[in-house]
Amino acid sequence: MLSLKFLAVGCCALQVVHAVPKWPRESRNEFNIVKRSASSFLQTEVPIALADLLCNIGSAGSCAAGAKSGVVIASPSKTNPDYFYTWTRDSALVFKCIVDTFINSYSSSLQTEIENYINAQAIVQGISNPSGSLSNSGTGLGEPKFNVDETAFTGAWGRPQRDGPALRAIALITYSKWLINNGYQSTANSIVWPIIQNDISYVAQYWNQTGFDLWEEVNGSSFFTIANQHRALVEASALATTLGKSLPNAQTQAAQALCFLQSFWSPSQGYIIANINQNNGRSGKDANTLLGSIHTFDPEGNCDASTFQPCSDRALANHKVVVDSFRSIYSINNGIPAGTAAAVGRYPEDSYQGGNPWYLNTLAAAELLYDALYQWKRIGAITVTSTSLAFFKDLDSSITVGTYSSSSSTYTTLYNAVSNYADGFVNNVATYAPSNGSLAEQYNRNNGQPLSAYDLTWSYAALLTAAARRSGVVPYSWGETSASSVPSVCSYTSAVGTYSSASTGSWPPNQTPTGGSGSTTTSKSTSVSASSTSKSASSTAVATNPVTVTFDEIVTTNFGQTIKIAGNVPALGNWNTGNAVALSADEYTSSNHLWNVGISFAPGTVIQYKYINVASNGDVTWEADPNHTYTVPATGATAVTVNNSWQS
Repeated sequence: MLSLKFLAVGCCALQVVHAVPKWPRESRNEFNIVKRSASSFLQTEVPIALADLLCNIGSAGSCAAGAKSGVVIASPSKTNPDYFYTWTRDSALVFKCIVDTFINSYSSSLQTEIENYINAQAIVQGISNPSGSLSNSGTGLGEPKFNVDETAFTGAWGRPQRDGPALRAIALITYSKWLINNGYQSTANSIVWPIIQNDISYVAQYWNQTGFDLWEEVNGSSFFTIANQHRALVEASALATTLGKSLPNAQTQAAQALCFLQSFWSPSQGYIIANINQNNGRSGKDANTLLGSIHTFDPEGNCDASTFQPCSDRALANHKVVVDSFRSIYSINNGIPAGTAAAVGRYPEDSYQGGNPWYLNTLAAAELLYDALYQWKRIGAITVTSTSLAFFKDLDSSITVGTYSSSSSTYTTLYNAVSNYADGFVNNVATYAPSNGSLAEQYNRNNGQPLSAYDLTWSYAALLTAAARRSGVVPYSWGETSASSVPSVCSYTSAVGTYSSASTGSWPPNQTPTGGSGSTTTSKSTSVSASSTSKSASSTAVATNPVTVTFDEIVTTNFGQTIKIAGNVPALGNWNTGNAVALSADEYTSSNHLWNVGISFAPGTVIQYKYINVASNGDVTWEADPNHTYTVPATGATAVTVNNSWQS
């Protein structure tokens, strides 16, 4: 990366405390190749990854000493390389993760972190820097990174970078949606909206100007940037309507950004060109494009090629081309055939630190497929086109172009093959991750040894995002279905924005979820096994708060059916079947009809719940009364398992 650095993440529905003492870098990168399955690896790695992610956020994070409240560091590493800075892009994607986590399972401590982040961004927006200032037509919003004490970084760098404002707006819009849904619209209006408005003004004004890409090396037009700018404009327009605000240019500029986004697709080559309007001599095959698809994934979206949704033929064709580009250049990929997971780097011509695989990119390859699986399952069919045929042929050589409904054996074959393929990328990370759970930036292309910055926040977040999608945990829809039509004529214009300083908010207390509890009946007892986790000097600490409850449900199902859990708390959807949490059938066998899922709760939480069977057409069948009741341990446990059987 030529000594340039950034961070981008997602997250899953878990929470741990911040203050995790860190062992020295040398011991954290101790490494032995260990073969582990995706399930067993994620079971141990997810709490480690989330603990280390939160540890890298100031000022509560013990790994981020010196960072102001709400500031995200890329890595605690200060030498070889020095990543002890905060990036607008990094911070936005980290907190998009945290907001999604908070929405899935309410946590007052996470809410405080979100509020701290929003306050920090109000300050950062107003810092004059080498890119400009807020008062100078918003130019300062394109500054990529700052010192962790909220002062300007004035050294040479690849600037401006235009994805940061879009990504920050997306994170803040998501939290605003939660505030509105729970009756706190005035907070979204007075505290959050002024920051969003500045960022969207910047996006509308500068989306069609070149800047440096997410790897901070190429000055041109970046797929990742334009895709997220389109999303931000779409979401902001809808939020403005809800809040009674005016964003007259958001919709028109969104349509033109989508029009421009089509320029990155090369029909003749069958993949997305990562950067255009530049001349760097590269092939354009780049994990930039995988990340673009997963960060604009809409769980309610269709397989729209125009927005490069994960299940679209373009995204799948591109997935094959990007992954295949690393098969022959990394020794650790030797002998791995097409259609089998391999280590994934940034782009095949990469030379930074030797040009190695990155944990986050290998995980992005998995996440894109998990996203596609989610969309196919919701839609009830898999469509193979001439564009995506090569991708599917790697998994089933007999496949032909067509649409295969979820009731067909071909659908089952393809669905299972893609699921196994996705797990393979997680297995690859599991193989080359140190046994103590530490994730660096890269791993050696020849022997898998961890390289570059240690405890990279992006790596941990990518692990969490992939794990969440694998478990069926998805974020809010951003309105993709209403914003996927490409205008017949592209007009690469812009709209001059208005900018004003946002103030740090005085947050109202007790803004808790207000959803109803649903109806209840006589409760049913459950059998439970519990485990606690202690910490030694040689292992990563796992927080004792909250408690991860694994629900094991024994129930016989047919193909196309999904078991979900609904209950009286936000983490279980407040009895709303549309927000119920899907269980996984990964451990379901002919002799053990097990569905399960892990969900985090605050200690002492009393939950009532039932299981539902959701058919492929969306029909819902509830299990019989009574409700199950369970009280999460108040002390002494970090993980428990609740054993149930379907009540008929």
